[in-house]
Amino acid sequence: MAAALLTGCGAGSGEGGGSGDPVVMGMSDNVTSLDPASGYDVGSWLVFNNVFQSLISFPRGGTVPQPEAAKECGFKDEASKLYVCELQDGLKFSNGNKLTSEDVKYSFERTVKINDANGPGFFFDSIDKIETPDDLKITFRLKYSDATFPLKIASGAGSIVDHTEYPADKLRSGDSAVGSGPYKLDKYVKDKEAVFSPNSGYKGPAELKNSGMTLKLFQNDTGKLGEALEDGDIDLAYRGLDAKNIADLEKKQLTGDQALRVVEGTSAEVQHLVFNMNDPVAGKLAVRKAVAYSIDRTALVRDVYRRTAEPLYSIIPSGIVGHNTAFYDTYGDKPDVAKAQEALRAAGITEKVPVKLYATPERYGPGTVPGFELLAKQLNSTGLFDAEVVNVEDADEYQKGMEDGRYGFYVKGWVPDYPDPDNFTLPFFGKGNVVYNNFPAGRITDDLLPQTAAEANRNATVRQFEQVQNLVAEELPMLPLWQGKQYAVAKENMLGLEGVLDASTVFRFWEIEKGATE
Repeated sequence: MAAALLTGCGAGSGEGGGSGDPVVMGMSDNVTSLDPASGYDVGSWLVFNNVFQSLISFPRGGTVPQPEAAKECGFKDEASKLYVCELQDGLKFSNGNKLTSEDVKYSFERTVKINDANGPGFFFDSIDKIETPDDLKITFRLKYSDATFPLKIASGAGSIVDHTEYPADKLRSGDSAVGSGPYKLDKYVKDKEAVFSPNSGYKGPAELKNSGMTLKLFQNDTGKLGEALEDGDIDLAYRGLDAKNIADLEKKQLTGDQALRVVEGTSAEVQHLVFNMNDPVAGKLAVRKAVAYSIDRTALVRDVYRRTAEPLYSIIPSGIVGHNTAFYDTYGDKPDVAKAQEALRAAGITEKVPVKLYATPERYGPGTVPGFELLAKQLNSTGLFDAEVVNVEDADEYQKGMEDGRYGFYVKGWVPDYPDPDNFTLPFFGKGNVVYNNFPAGRITDDLLPQTAAEANRNATVRQFEQVQNLVAEELPMLPLWQGKQYAVAKENMLGLEGVLDASTVFRFWEIEKGATE
Protein backbone atom coordinates (compact mmCIF):
# COMPACT_ATOMS: atom_id res chain seq x y z
CA MET A 1 0.00 0.00 0.00
CA ALA A 2 3.00 2.29 0.14
CA ALA A 3 2.36 4.51 -2.85
CA ALA A 4 5.53 6.43 -3.43
CA LEU A 5 5.70 7.18 -7.14
CA LEU A 6 6.28 10.61 -8.57
CA THR A 7 3.37 12.15 -10.45
CA GLY A 8 3.40 14.46 -13.42
CA CYS A 9 1.22 17.20 -14.77
CA GLY A 10 -1.38 16.32 -17.37
CA ALA A 11 -4.08 18.44 -18.97
CA GLY A 12 -3.72 17.57 -22.61
CA SER A 13 -6.50 17.92 -25.17
CA GLY A 14 -6.99 15.51 -28.00
CA GLU A 15 -3.98 13.33 -27.16
CA GLY A 16 -3.83 9.74 -28.37
CA GLY A 17 -5.30 10.44 -31.80
CA GLY A 18 -8.67 11.75 -30.65
CA SER A 19 -10.29 14.93 -31.86
CA GLY A 20 -10.42 16.50 -28.42
CA ASP A 21 -14.08 17.34 -28.92
CA PRO A 22 -16.43 17.54 -25.91
CA VAL A 23 -18.39 14.39 -25.08
CA VAL A 24 -22.04 13.97 -24.06
CA MET A 25 -22.91 10.97 -21.92
CA GLY A 26 -26.12 9.76 -20.31
CA MET A 27 -26.66 7.96 -17.02
CA SER A 28 -29.73 6.72 -15.18
CA ASP A 29 -28.27 7.20 -11.68
CA ASN A 30 -29.01 10.41 -9.83
CA VAL A 31 -26.40 12.77 -8.41
CA THR A 32 -27.62 13.23 -4.85
CA SER A 33 -24.95 15.69 -3.69
CA LEU A 34 -22.11 17.88 -4.94
CA ASP A 35 -20.50 17.90 -1.49
CA PRO A 36 -18.09 15.01 -0.73
CA ALA A 37 -19.25 15.02 2.91
CA SER A 38 -22.54 13.62 1.60
CA GLY A 39 -23.58 11.83 -1.59
CA TYR A 40 -22.56 8.25 -0.82
CA ASP A 41 -23.81 6.92 -4.17
CA VAL A 42 -22.59 6.03 -7.66
CA GLY A 43 -23.75 9.24 -9.35
CA SER A 44 -22.23 11.59 -6.79
CA TRP A 45 -18.92 9.73 -6.65
CA LEU A 46 -18.71 9.95 -10.44
CA VAL A 47 -18.72 13.74 -10.02
CA PHE A 48 -16.27 13.66 -7.10
CA ASN A 49 -13.76 11.46 -8.94
CA ASN A 50 -13.52 13.96 -11.79
CA VAL A 51 -13.87 17.33 -10.04
CA PHE A 52 -11.89 16.69 -6.86
CA GLN A 53 -8.52 15.17 -6.12
CA SER A 54 -7.77 12.66 -3.42
CA LEU A 55 -4.31 12.11 -2.00
CA ILE A 56 -4.03 8.86 -3.96
CA SER A 57 -6.27 7.30 -6.60
CA PHE A 58 -6.86 4.06 -8.47
CA PRO A 59 -5.03 3.93 -11.80
CA ARG A 60 -6.64 2.58 -14.94
CA GLY A 61 -7.18 -1.16 -14.51
CA GLY A 62 -5.55 -1.18 -11.09
CA THR A 63 -6.70 -1.89 -7.54
CA VAL A 64 -3.63 -0.54 -5.75
CA PRO A 65 -3.79 3.27 -5.28
CA GLN A 66 -1.12 5.47 -6.80
CA PRO A 67 -0.24 9.13 -6.05
CA GLU A 68 -2.72 11.80 -7.14
CA ALA A 69 -2.52 15.06 -5.14
CA ALA A 70 0.24 13.46 -3.10
CA LYS A 71 3.80 13.00 -4.28
CA GLU A 72 4.09 9.98 -2.03
CA CYS A 73 2.07 8.19 0.67
CA GLY A 74 2.65 5.15 2.83
CA PHE A 75 2.46 3.47 6.21
CA LYS A 76 5.45 4.18 8.43
CA ASP A 77 4.89 1.32 10.88
CA GLU A 78 4.19 -2.41 10.80
CA ALA A 79 0.90 -2.01 12.70
CA SER A 80 -0.70 0.06 9.90
CA LYS A 81 -1.56 2.88 12.31
CA LEU A 82 0.76 5.64 11.08
CA TYR A 83 0.12 6.86 7.54
CA VAL A 84 2.10 9.76 6.08
CA CYS A 85 1.66 11.68 2.82
CA GLU A 86 3.58 14.48 1.17
CA LEU A 87 1.70 16.70 -1.28
CA GLN A 88 2.96 17.82 -4.65
CA ASP A 89 4.09 21.41 -4.54
CA GLY A 90 2.08 23.99 -6.47
CA LEU A 91 -1.39 22.41 -6.30
CA LYS A 92 -4.33 24.77 -6.81
CA PHE A 93 -8.10 24.60 -6.67
CA SER A 94 -10.11 25.62 -9.71
CA ASN A 95 -10.80 29.02 -8.07
CA GLY A 96 -7.05 29.73 -7.94
CA ASN A 97 -6.58 29.10 -4.21
CA LYS A 98 -3.56 27.08 -3.12
CA LEU A 99 -4.17 23.51 -1.96
CA THR A 100 -2.13 22.74 1.15
CA SER A 101 -2.03 20.22 3.97
CA GLU A 102 -4.49 22.48 5.83
CA ASP A 103 -7.15 21.69 3.21
CA VAL A 104 -6.47 17.96 3.45
CA LYS A 105 -6.78 17.93 7.23
CA TYR A 106 -9.87 20.13 7.02
CA SER A 107 -11.56 17.87 4.46
CA PHE A 108 -11.26 14.70 6.53
CA GLU A 109 -12.16 16.34 9.82
CA ARG A 110 -15.12 18.07 8.20
CA THR A 111 -16.55 14.83 6.77
CA VAL A 112 -16.25 13.14 10.18
CA LYS A 113 -17.72 16.12 12.05
CA ILE A 114 -20.73 16.57 9.76
CA ASN A 115 -21.28 12.79 9.74
CA ASP A 116 -24.11 13.16 7.25
CA ALA A 117 -26.60 10.27 7.24
CA ASN A 118 -26.03 9.92 3.48
CA GLY A 119 -22.29 10.48 3.62
CA PRO A 120 -19.07 8.49 4.08
CA GLY A 121 -18.10 9.78 7.52
CA PHE A 122 -17.99 6.24 8.91
CA PHE A 123 -15.10 5.48 6.53
CA PHE A 124 -12.79 7.40 8.81
CA ASP A 125 -13.72 6.03 12.23
CA SER A 126 -10.13 4.83 12.56
CA ILE A 127 -8.65 8.37 12.46
CA ASP A 128 -7.43 9.54 15.86
CA LYS A 129 -5.44 12.64 14.88
CA ILE A 130 -4.24 14.44 11.74
CA GLU A 131 -1.01 16.44 11.95
CA THR A 132 0.26 18.99 9.41
CA PRO A 133 3.80 20.10 10.37
CA ASP A 134 4.12 22.11 7.14
CA ASP A 135 2.15 22.97 3.99
CA LEU A 136 2.98 19.71 2.25
CA LYS A 137 3.13 16.97 4.91
CA ILE A 138 0.11 15.18 6.38
CA THR A 139 0.35 12.55 9.12
CA PHE A 140 -2.64 10.37 9.96
CA ARG A 141 -2.50 8.68 13.37
CA LEU A 142 -5.06 5.90 13.55
CA LYS A 143 -6.84 4.56 16.62
CA TYR A 144 -6.43 0.99 15.48
CA SER A 145 -4.79 -0.98 12.68
CA ASP A 146 -6.43 -0.28 9.34
CA ALA A 147 -4.54 -1.58 6.32
CA THR A 148 -7.47 -0.55 4.10
CA PHE A 149 -7.04 3.12 4.99
CA PRO A 150 -5.27 3.90 1.67
CA LEU A 151 -8.15 2.32 -0.26
CA LYS A 152 -10.67 4.43 1.63
CA ILE A 153 -8.90 7.72 1.03
CA ALA A 154 -8.47 6.84 -2.67
CA SER A 155 -12.26 6.69 -3.05
CA GLY A 156 -14.71 9.56 -3.47
CA ALA A 157 -14.78 9.81 0.32
CA GLY A 158 -11.21 11.14 0.24
CA SER A 159 -12.01 14.17 -1.94
CA ILE A 160 -10.09 17.30 -0.91
CA VAL A 161 -12.11 20.54 -0.60
CA ASP A 162 -11.08 24.19 -0.28
CA HIS A 163 -11.39 25.14 3.42
CA THR A 164 -12.46 28.67 2.44
CA GLU A 165 -15.36 27.40 0.31
CA TYR A 166 -16.89 24.57 2.36
CA PRO A 167 -18.41 25.16 5.85
CA ALA A 168 -16.81 23.17 8.66
CA ASP A 169 -20.03 22.04 10.30
CA LYS A 170 -22.63 21.77 7.55
CA LEU A 171 -22.98 20.82 3.90
CA ARG A 172 -22.27 23.36 1.18
CA SER A 173 -25.42 24.70 -0.46
CA GLY A 174 -25.90 25.66 -4.08
CA ASP A 175 -25.25 24.03 -7.44
CA SER A 176 -21.49 24.47 -7.72
CA ALA A 177 -18.33 22.67 -6.63
CA VAL A 178 -14.73 23.77 -6.13
CA GLY A 179 -12.06 21.11 -6.50
CA SER A 180 -8.58 20.55 -7.89
CA GLY A 181 -9.35 17.58 -10.13
CA PRO A 182 -9.00 17.23 -13.91
CA TYR A 183 -12.35 18.97 -14.54
CA LYS A 184 -14.32 21.98 -13.34
CA LEU A 185 -18.06 21.86 -12.83
CA ASP A 186 -19.35 24.73 -15.00
CA LYS A 187 -23.07 24.11 -14.68
CA TYR A 188 -25.39 21.85 -12.73
CA VAL A 189 -29.15 21.54 -13.09
CA LYS A 190 -30.48 19.10 -10.52
CA ASP A 191 -31.83 15.88 -12.01
CA LYS A 192 -31.13 17.22 -15.53
CA GLU A 193 -27.48 17.71 -16.41
CA ALA A 194 -23.97 18.60 -15.30
CA VAL A 195 -21.47 20.32 -17.60
CA PHE A 196 -17.71 19.96 -17.06
CA SER A 197 -14.68 21.59 -18.69
CA PRO A 198 -10.93 20.95 -18.25
CA ASN A 199 -9.35 22.46 -15.17
CA SER A 200 -6.35 24.29 -16.60
CA GLY A 201 -4.69 24.38 -13.18
CA TYR A 202 -4.89 20.63 -12.61
CA LYS A 203 -1.65 18.93 -11.59
CA GLY A 204 -1.78 15.16 -11.51
CA PRO A 205 -1.47 11.94 -13.52
CA ALA A 206 -4.63 12.25 -15.64
CA GLU A 207 -4.15 13.22 -19.30
CA LEU A 208 -7.35 14.61 -20.77
CA LYS A 209 -8.40 13.25 -24.16
CA ASN A 210 -11.44 15.47 -24.57
CA SER A 211 -12.25 19.16 -24.14
CA GLY A 212 -15.19 18.67 -21.82
CA MET A 213 -18.00 16.41 -20.69
CA THR A 214 -21.76 16.94 -20.45
CA LEU A 215 -23.54 14.46 -18.20
CA LYS A 216 -27.25 14.01 -18.93
CA LEU A 217 -29.28 12.55 -16.04
CA PHE A 218 -32.25 10.33 -16.85
CA GLN A 219 -33.52 9.67 -13.30
CA ASN A 220 -33.81 5.87 -13.60
CA ASP A 221 -35.75 6.15 -16.88
CA THR A 222 -33.92 3.48 -18.89
CA GLY A 223 -36.33 3.90 -21.81
CA LYS A 224 -35.49 7.56 -22.34
CA LEU A 225 -31.79 6.82 -21.89
CA GLY A 226 -31.96 4.22 -24.66
CA GLU A 227 -33.93 6.56 -26.93
CA ALA A 228 -31.41 9.37 -26.44
CA LEU A 229 -28.62 7.00 -27.44
CA GLU A 230 -30.37 5.69 -30.54
CA ASP A 231 -31.40 9.24 -31.59
CA GLY A 232 -27.81 10.44 -31.31
CA ASP A 233 -28.55 12.96 -28.52
CA ILE A 234 -25.78 11.45 -26.41
CA ASP A 235 -22.45 9.88 -27.39
CA LEU A 236 -22.55 7.12 -24.82
CA ALA A 237 -24.69 5.60 -22.05
CA TYR A 238 -23.27 4.36 -18.77
CA ARG A 239 -25.37 2.49 -16.20
CA GLY A 240 -29.12 2.20 -16.66
CA LEU A 241 -29.62 0.07 -19.74
CA ASP A 242 -31.16 -3.20 -18.59
CA ALA A 243 -29.99 -6.70 -19.47
CA LYS A 244 -32.40 -7.06 -22.39
CA ASN A 245 -31.27 -3.73 -23.90
CA ILE A 246 -27.63 -4.73 -23.70
CA ALA A 247 -28.19 -8.25 -25.02
CA ASP A 248 -30.18 -6.92 -27.98
CA LEU A 249 -27.56 -4.28 -28.72
CA GLU A 250 -24.75 -6.86 -28.58
CA LYS A 251 -26.65 -9.03 -31.05
CA LYS A 252 -27.14 -6.10 -33.43
CA GLN A 253 -23.47 -5.21 -33.09
CA LEU A 254 -22.46 -8.72 -34.16
CA THR A 255 -24.74 -8.60 -37.20
CA GLY A 256 -23.71 -5.06 -38.16
CA ASP A 257 -27.27 -3.75 -37.86
CA GLN A 258 -26.41 -0.68 -35.80
CA ALA A 259 -23.93 2.17 -35.51
CA LEU A 260 -23.46 1.61 -31.78
CA ARG A 261 -21.03 -0.61 -29.95
CA VAL A 262 -21.27 -2.29 -26.56
CA VAL A 263 -18.18 -2.14 -24.34
CA GLU A 264 -17.94 -4.68 -21.54
CA GLY A 265 -15.78 -4.21 -18.46
CA THR A 266 -15.13 -5.93 -15.17
CA SER A 267 -17.16 -5.22 -12.08
CA ALA A 268 -17.22 -6.31 -8.47
CA GLU A 269 -20.94 -5.59 -8.01
CA VAL A 270 -22.65 -8.55 -6.32
CA GLN A 271 -26.09 -9.70 -5.26
CA HIS A 272 -26.99 -12.03 -2.39
CA LEU A 273 -30.03 -13.83 -1.06
CA VAL A 274 -29.95 -13.03 2.67
CA PHE A 275 -31.42 -15.18 5.45
CA ASN A 276 -32.70 -13.64 8.69
CA MET A 277 -31.37 -15.91 11.41
CA ASN A 278 -34.20 -14.89 13.78
CA ASP A 279 -36.91 -15.87 11.31
CA PRO A 280 -38.79 -19.08 12.25
CA VAL A 281 -38.22 -20.51 8.75
CA ALA A 282 -35.01 -18.91 7.41
CA GLY A 283 -33.41 -19.34 10.83
CA LYS A 284 -33.22 -23.12 10.33
CA LEU A 285 -29.90 -24.24 8.87
CA ALA A 286 -31.57 -27.21 7.18
CA VAL A 287 -33.87 -24.85 5.24
CA ARG A 288 -30.97 -22.66 4.19
CA LYS A 289 -29.01 -25.68 3.00
CA ALA A 290 -32.01 -26.95 1.05
CA VAL A 291 -32.32 -23.57 -0.67
CA ALA A 292 -28.59 -23.61 -1.48
CA TYR A 293 -28.94 -27.06 -3.08
CA SER A 294 -32.02 -26.00 -5.08
CA ILE A 295 -31.07 -22.84 -6.95
CA ASP A 296 -29.58 -22.65 -10.42
CA ARG A 297 -27.36 -19.57 -10.80
CA THR A 298 -26.50 -20.41 -14.39
CA ALA A 299 -30.17 -20.26 -15.39
CA LEU A 300 -30.58 -17.02 -13.42
CA VAL A 301 -27.81 -15.15 -15.24
CA ARG A 302 -28.78 -16.67 -18.60
CA ASP A 303 -32.56 -16.24 -18.54
CA VAL A 304 -32.98 -13.05 -16.50
CA TYR A 305 -29.68 -11.18 -16.82
CA ARG A 306 -28.94 -12.29 -20.40
CA ARG A 307 -25.36 -13.10 -19.40
CA THR A 308 -24.65 -9.54 -18.26
CA ALA A 309 -23.67 -11.16 -14.97
CA GLU A 310 -21.76 -14.28 -13.91
CA PRO A 311 -22.72 -16.92 -11.32
CA LEU A 312 -21.14 -16.09 -7.95
CA TYR A 313 -20.06 -18.86 -5.58
CA SER A 314 -18.60 -16.84 -2.74
CA ILE A 315 -19.14 -13.60 -0.85
CA ILE A 316 -15.84 -12.23 -2.23
CA PRO A 317 -16.14 -11.83 -6.01
CA SER A 318 -13.72 -12.89 -8.69
CA GLY A 319 -10.86 -10.46 -9.23
CA ILE A 320 -10.64 -9.53 -5.56
CA VAL A 321 -7.81 -10.85 -3.36
CA GLY A 322 -8.77 -14.06 -1.55
CA HIS A 323 -11.70 -15.06 -3.76
CA ASN A 324 -12.57 -18.74 -3.65
CA THR A 325 -15.53 -20.90 -4.72
CA ALA A 326 -16.73 -22.11 -1.32
CA PHE A 327 -20.39 -22.40 -2.35
CA TYR A 328 -19.57 -24.27 -5.55
CA ASP A 329 -17.40 -26.68 -3.58
CA THR A 330 -20.10 -27.22 -0.95
CA TYR A 331 -23.35 -27.14 -2.90
CA GLY A 332 -22.36 -27.61 -6.54
CA ASP A 333 -23.39 -25.57 -9.57
CA LYS A 334 -26.62 -27.39 -10.43
CA PRO A 335 -29.74 -28.08 -8.36
CA ASP A 336 -29.52 -31.31 -6.33
CA VAL A 337 -33.03 -32.14 -5.15
CA ALA A 338 -31.92 -35.32 -3.38
CA LYS A 339 -29.43 -33.45 -1.19
CA ALA A 340 -31.97 -30.67 -0.53
CA GLN A 341 -34.52 -33.24 0.59
CA GLU A 342 -31.92 -35.04 2.68
CA ALA A 343 -31.05 -31.82 4.53
CA LEU A 344 -34.72 -31.17 5.34
CA ARG A 345 -35.55 -34.74 6.36
CA ALA A 346 -32.50 -34.92 8.65
CA ALA A 347 -33.99 -31.96 10.52
CA GLY A 348 -37.41 -33.58 10.71
CA ILE A 349 -38.97 -31.30 8.10
CA THR A 350 -41.39 -33.29 5.93
CA GLU A 351 -43.89 -30.66 4.80
CA LYS A 352 -43.36 -28.08 2.06
CA VAL A 353 -41.39 -25.16 3.40
CA PRO A 354 -43.19 -21.78 3.06
CA VAL A 355 -40.82 -19.16 1.66
CA LYS A 356 -41.51 -15.48 0.99
CA LEU A 357 -38.75 -13.89 -1.07
CA TYR A 358 -38.67 -10.11 -0.57
CA ALA A 359 -37.24 -7.99 -3.39
CA THR A 360 -37.27 -4.38 -4.56
CA PRO A 361 -36.90 -3.22 -8.18
CA GLU A 362 -35.75 0.31 -7.39
CA ARG A 363 -32.44 -0.13 -5.61
CA TYR A 364 -30.85 -3.21 -7.14
CA GLY A 365 -31.84 -2.96 -10.79
CA PRO A 366 -34.75 -3.96 -13.02
CA GLY A 367 -33.72 -7.64 -13.06
CA THR A 368 -34.08 -8.08 -9.31
CA VAL A 369 -37.78 -8.95 -9.08
CA PRO A 370 -37.80 -11.16 -12.23
CA GLY A 371 -34.68 -12.83 -10.86
CA PHE A 372 -36.35 -13.63 -7.56
CA GLU A 373 -39.43 -14.86 -9.39
CA LEU A 374 -37.19 -17.35 -11.20
CA LEU A 375 -35.63 -18.39 -7.87
CA ALA A 376 -39.13 -18.99 -6.47
CA LYS A 377 -39.94 -21.12 -9.52
CA GLN A 378 -36.73 -23.11 -9.04
CA LEU A 379 -37.54 -23.75 -5.38
CA ASN A 380 -41.10 -24.80 -6.16
CA SER A 381 -39.98 -27.14 -8.92
CA THR A 382 -38.23 -29.31 -6.31
CA GLY A 383 -41.55 -30.08 -4.60
CA LEU A 384 -39.95 -29.13 -1.29
CA PHE A 385 -40.98 -25.47 -1.08
CA ASP A 386 -44.01 -23.23 -1.41
CA ALA A 387 -42.23 -20.05 -2.49
CA GLU A 388 -43.55 -16.68 -3.60
CA VAL A 389 -42.09 -13.24 -4.23
CA VAL A 390 -43.10 -10.11 -2.36
CA ASN A 391 -42.33 -7.02 -4.43
CA VAL A 392 -41.60 -4.00 -2.23
CA GLU A 393 -41.59 -1.18 -4.78
CA ASP A 394 -40.49 1.63 -2.48
CA ALA A 395 -36.75 1.37 -1.71
CA ASP A 396 -37.03 3.27 1.58
CA GLU A 397 -39.80 0.96 2.76
CA TYR A 398 -37.72 -2.03 1.76
CA GLN A 399 -34.73 -0.73 3.71
CA LYS A 400 -36.87 -0.20 6.81
CA GLY A 401 -38.26 -3.72 6.48
CA MET A 402 -34.71 -5.09 6.50
CA GLU A 403 -33.73 -3.00 9.49
CA ASP A 404 -36.86 -4.01 11.42
CA GLY A 405 -36.31 -7.71 10.73
CA ARG A 406 -39.63 -8.17 8.95
CA TYR A 407 -38.16 -10.28 6.13
CA GLY A 408 -36.95 -13.87 6.37
CA PHE A 409 -35.56 -14.23 2.84
CA TYR A 410 -34.53 -11.06 1.00
CA VAL A 411 -32.22 -9.52 -1.58
CA LYS A 412 -29.14 -7.42 -0.87
CA GLY A 413 -27.05 -5.90 -3.64
CA TRP A 414 -23.61 -4.40 -3.11
CA VAL A 415 -21.39 -2.10 -5.16
CA PRO A 416 -18.00 -1.90 -3.41
CA ASP A 417 -16.53 1.30 -2.07
CA TYR A 418 -13.02 0.02 -2.77
CA PRO A 419 -11.66 -3.20 -4.35
CA ASP A 420 -10.55 -5.13 -1.27
CA PRO A 421 -11.92 -8.30 0.41
CA ASP A 422 -12.48 -6.25 3.55
CA ASN A 423 -15.27 -4.35 1.78
CA PHE A 424 -17.12 -7.59 0.98
CA THR A 425 -16.88 -8.98 4.50
CA LEU A 426 -16.69 -6.40 7.29
CA PRO A 427 -19.87 -4.52 6.23
CA PHE A 428 -21.86 -7.79 6.27
CA PHE A 429 -20.95 -9.15 9.69
CA GLY A 430 -21.01 -7.99 13.29
CA LYS A 431 -22.41 -4.86 14.87
CA GLY A 432 -23.91 -2.29 12.50
CA ASN A 433 -23.80 -4.56 9.44
CA VAL A 434 -25.70 -3.67 6.26
CA VAL A 435 -27.81 -6.85 6.02
CA TYR A 436 -29.50 -6.84 9.47
CA ASN A 437 -29.82 -10.63 9.52
CA ASN A 438 -28.82 -11.30 13.15
CA PHE A 439 -26.00 -13.67 12.24
CA PRO A 440 -23.67 -14.38 15.20
CA ALA A 441 -20.40 -13.83 13.37
CA GLY A 442 -18.17 -14.54 16.37
CA ARG A 443 -15.06 -16.08 14.83
CA ILE A 444 -15.28 -13.93 11.71
CA THR A 445 -15.41 -10.57 13.50
CA ASP A 446 -13.49 -11.53 16.67
CA ASP A 447 -10.63 -13.45 15.11
CA LEU A 448 -10.28 -13.72 11.34
CA LEU A 449 -11.01 -10.16 10.17
CA PRO A 450 -8.90 -8.55 12.94
CA GLN A 451 -5.97 -10.67 11.73
CA THR A 452 -6.16 -8.89 8.37
CA ALA A 453 -6.48 -5.35 9.71
CA ALA A 454 -2.78 -4.55 10.06
CA GLU A 455 -1.55 -6.38 6.96
CA ALA A 456 -0.61 -3.78 4.34
CA ASN A 457 0.31 -6.57 1.92
CA ARG A 458 -3.23 -7.67 1.08
CA ASN A 459 -1.99 -10.82 -0.69
CA ALA A 460 -0.85 -12.01 2.72
CA THR A 461 -4.47 -12.06 3.96
CA VAL A 462 -5.67 -14.77 1.57
CA ARG A 463 -5.70 -17.53 4.20
CA GLN A 464 -7.93 -15.59 6.59
CA PHE A 465 -10.37 -14.46 3.91
CA GLU A 466 -10.62 -17.99 2.55
CA GLN A 467 -11.55 -19.19 6.03
CA VAL A 468 -14.22 -16.48 6.25
CA GLN A 469 -15.72 -17.59 2.96
CA ASN A 470 -15.71 -21.24 4.00
CA LEU A 471 -17.45 -20.42 7.29
CA VAL A 472 -20.14 -18.45 5.47
CA ALA A 473 -20.74 -21.41 3.15
CA GLU A 474 -21.13 -23.68 6.18
CA GLU A 475 -23.37 -21.42 8.28
CA LEU A 476 -25.27 -19.83 5.35
CA PRO A 477 -26.25 -16.40 6.64
CA MET A 478 -26.48 -15.43 2.96
CA LEU A 479 -26.28 -17.06 -0.45
CA PRO A 480 -24.22 -15.37 -3.20
CA LEU A 481 -26.13 -15.21 -6.50
CA TRP A 482 -24.25 -13.27 -9.15
CA GLN A 483 -21.38 -10.92 -9.93
CA GLY A 484 -22.17 -8.18 -12.41
CA LYS A 485 -20.33 -6.80 -15.39
CA GLN A 486 -20.05 -3.13 -16.31
CA TYR A 487 -21.30 -1.88 -19.65
CA ALA A 488 -21.18 1.26 -21.68
CA VAL A 489 -22.92 1.66 -25.04
CA ALA A 490 -21.47 4.26 -27.39
CA LYS A 491 -21.26 5.57 -30.89
CA GLU A 492 -18.72 3.77 -33.03
CA ASN A 493 -16.19 6.62 -32.94
CA MET A 494 -16.02 6.80 -29.12
CA LEU A 495 -12.66 5.61 -27.78
CA GLY A 496 -11.16 4.86 -24.37
CA LEU A 497 -14.18 3.27 -22.69
CA GLU A 498 -12.18 0.18 -21.81
CA GLY A 499 -10.20 2.42 -19.45
CA VAL A 500 -13.20 3.42 -17.33
CA LEU A 501 -14.86 0.05 -16.73
CA ASP A 502 -12.87 -1.79 -14.07
CA ALA A 503 -13.21 -3.12 -10.53
CA SER A 504 -12.25 0.23 -8.95
CA THR A 505 -15.65 1.60 -10.14
CA VAL A 506 -13.94 4.93 -10.96
CA PHE A 507 -15.42 6.40 -14.16
CA ARG A 508 -12.58 8.50 -15.60
CA PHE A 509 -13.93 11.19 -17.90
CA TRP A 510 -10.43 11.97 -19.16
CA GLU A 511 -9.97 8.54 -20.77
CA ILE A 512 -12.85 9.08 -23.23
CA GLU A 513 -12.38 10.67 -26.62
CA LYS A 514 -14.02 11.03 -29.99
CA GLY A 515 -12.12 9.39 -32.78
CA ALA A 516 -12.13 10.68 -36.31
CA THR A 517 -15.28 9.99 -38.31
CA GLU A 518 -15.25 8.91 -41.93
